[in-house]
Amino acid sequence: MNRRKAEKRSREQRIVAIWLPRLAIERWRRLAGAPDDARVALVVEEAHGQRIAAATEAAQLLGARPGMRLTDARALDPGLQVVVADPAGDAALLERLARWASRWSPLVEIDGADGLRLDASGAAHLFGGENGLIADIQRRLSSLGLSSRVAIACTPGAAWALAHHGASAAQSCPVDATAARLAPLPVAALRLPPEVTRTLERLGLKRIGTLAGVERRPLARRFREADNPLDALDRMLGRKAEPLTAIPDDPPPRALLRLAEPVSDPAAAPQALDLLVPGLVKQLEARKLGARRLLLAGYRVDGEVAVAVAATALATREAKHLHRLLADKAGTLDPGFGFDGFALEAAWCEPLGAGQDGLIGGPPPALEVARLVDRLSVKLGPERVRRPQPRASHLPERASGWRPALEPAAECMAPPPTAPRPPRMLDRPEAIAVIYATPEGLPRRFVWRRAVHDVTRAEGPERIAPEWWRERSTARLRDYYRVEDREGRRYWIYREGLHGDGRGGDPVWYLHGLFG
Repeated sequence: MNRRKAEKRSREQRIVAIWLPRLAIERWRRLAGAPDDARVALVVEEAHGQRIAAATEAAQLLGARPGMRLTDARALDPGLQVVVADPAGDAALLERLARWASRWSPLVEIDGADGLRLDASGAAHLFGGENGLIADIQRRLSSLGLSSRVAIACTPGAAWALAHHGASAAQSCPVDATAARLAPLPVAALRLPPEVTRTLERLGLKRIGTLAGVERRPLARRFREADNPLDALDRMLGRKAEPLTAIPDDPPPRALLRLAEPVSDPAAAPQALDLLVPGLVKQLEARKLGARRLLLAGYRVDGEVAVAVAATALATREAKHLHRLLADKAGTLDPGFGFDGFALEAAWCEPLGAGQDGLIGGPPPALEVARLVDRLSVKLGPERVRRPQPRASHLPERASGWRPALEPAAECMAPPPTAPRPPRMLDRPEAIAVIYATPEGLPRRFVWRRAVHDVTRAEGPERIAPEWWRERSTARLRDYYRVEDREGRRYWIYREGLHGDGRGGDPVWYLHGLFG
């Protein structure tokens, strides 16, 4: 990438550097549950003895410093406690943090042993601006017990330098102020090898601003090309490219189709599916996966990408079904000046074993229902096709709800009801008038919607207490009855409250559901 392109890119990108200076010791403190005043050093074994990798604040107050030999630290503090460092555990935590940090950007990179970098270009407005993004990052890390220094700048090098050597633990550096913000920082902020940094300091070039003003050729002759401090400064200022590499992930199954010449016919996208779907299905079969969400991308010659999306209720890799879901949407893609390529990606997959037909031939009933849901969702829109969803509540009106049919079912921890429930529930319980022999006895007759119903059979009560963690203190318990009238119709009614329970007047009766 030439200098002009690199400078243009640096003006457009915003890189976030996150430094966790106390990652190792804060991880150890959390696992060990150590008090704040513990004098502890984490040590690593080296050829010349043990060296301190990290130390608590209390230990540092008495002289223990990262990089110091343990014998020297023990001379300053004989009571210093020693724990063997766990670099592998620290690295595993940092990797988990990197994936967690994708909440702010899909492009995240682990930076050394205690840092992260992410590309937040065009994303800061989602958090109220760059200062809001920094505040959100530090707040969430603090909730995990981790100290942090965060900086945003136009290049990875500038962001790293400000996070590690800047005056503030939270900095947002405008593009035009990059050189001025970096000028007072030490040359160690260039991330050069230690011997190069020492050479610069011996030459009197202790600050980045001083280095920026020297003649380039004489200085370049003193260093190897890979260690040239002026090249490092150019990368930091955006004059040379410094790419950001994402954490490698298992790539989703993807089929590509490149066209020899651009095609402007809107029918090209549906026709491309004839070649893309079989290729995607082969990949799904090889990895024993089924698709839940499909993305069809049409790459246009003007640099734009047209995208069609389809989702499935169950994981599937049946070629005919996948083709049918995308065919209509593919025909709506705008080719602009022409498509020169297509990609079909299974953006969301789930494990899927070998298929099996039903006992009497054909697909199992659950699969047929799922395919119907898929087709209706394409025709009507996914938000208009819903299915019941159980909820963790023992109150009947709260025990179920609705969710979009294509969304995964949420885990429900509520136990099943202890008595039968009516297949038809009223949206809201309706008040009824009830006649019974004794105040707490079985109902004998009730009036609902101006009709009198004589009860010939009754089962109950099933007592359901209020949810005290949600309800007000005046909420009353319920006694449910399954009753049948002379015509054989069965109802689900309940009495709310008891005489003398201190939570209101006389009990009130309601009809809540119909059995048939």
